Amino acid sequence: MADGARQQIGKDLRRAQADFKRAQRARDKASASRRKTFERARKAGFSTREIGKETGLHFSRVAEILRGE
Repeated sequence: MADGARQQIGKDLRRAQADFKRAQRARDKASASRRKTFERARKAGFSTREIGKETGLHFSRVAEILRGE
């Protein structure tokens, strides 16, 4: 393989990894925001079933999110 092609592939690999890390950070931020919102809902008196109904999630998944799982 020509040096230019190898350099381009190396550049593509680094870009793909950077894109992945950015997406992961955004996902982590969104997950934390969702959990905080669920916690606020619980403090406001919502049950896990009510939160699930509002979000389209099963109540057991809501409970897992609230536990940090």
